[in-house]
Amino acid sequence: MTGAAQKAAKGLRRDFGEVEQLQVSHKGPSDFVSAADIKAEKVLRAELAKARPRFGFLMEEGGEVKGEDGHHRWIIDPIDGTTNFLHGIPHFAISIGLEMDGDIIAGLIFNPITDEMFYAEKGKGAFLNDKRLRVSSRNNLLDSVIATGIPFHGRPGHKPFLKQLERVMGGVAGIRRMGAASLDLAYVAAGRCDGFWEIGLQPWDIAAGIILVREAGGYITEIDGGKNALYTGNVLAANPKLHKQLSDILTAA
Repeated sequence: MTGAAQKAAKGLRRDFGEVEQLQVSHKGPSDFVSAADIKAEKVLRAELAKARPRFGFLMEEGGEVKGEDGHHRWIIDPIDGTTNFLHGIPHFAISIGLEMDGDIIAGLIFNPITDEMFYAEKGKGAFLNDKRLRVSSRNNLLDSVIATGIPFHGRPGHKPFLKQLERVMGGVAGIRRMGAASLDLAYVAAGRCDGFWEIGLQPWDIAAGIILVREAGGYITEIDGGKNALYTGNVLAANPKLHKQLSDILTAA
């Protein structure tokens, strides 16, 4: 996974430098970014298939590819935070999760611009580069920074989100909307954010983040406490002391 991410990152760094220049053109960088997405996904798929040829894939661009193995599949987002990438904002990530019989057993989230690689394997802990990660120890929401994602144009859920946002804003130190769900979850695992919630996400947005948060000692569920966040896309992650407090606020909204 590390090797695949590093190889795809080389192209993304080059393309990110180009997309910054395209900001000044009349055509704009949208088509260029789509091409960068597809190129990065092809590299990831080729490298991972080389290492584990029998595993299946679930990919943002390429959809689902069944594997001979029948038990394992890679869940891939080549650029999580595409809008940031599009605008020359250096906050986006390659996200790779490994699923076995419905359970995420390994994950990697890599920001090619900051060179921060977050990774975890079931039962072996979560790490940032070579540093062991733990979720924050804050137990008071008033001292906490909570990350979220706002439903963008064309997506449903604006009204419920605004109600949730209003309730959470009144009880925390701050809210951050940074534009890449995978990195939001990595930041919860690293203790940089104390919690994160979002609705309407896709499996490739959160697969790697799920194992990172769990292996760093955090809780990650659906917003109402359900266990199927990977496929419902309604996600709440936090340290154990804040998780229920946030769930209570959000479900009352």
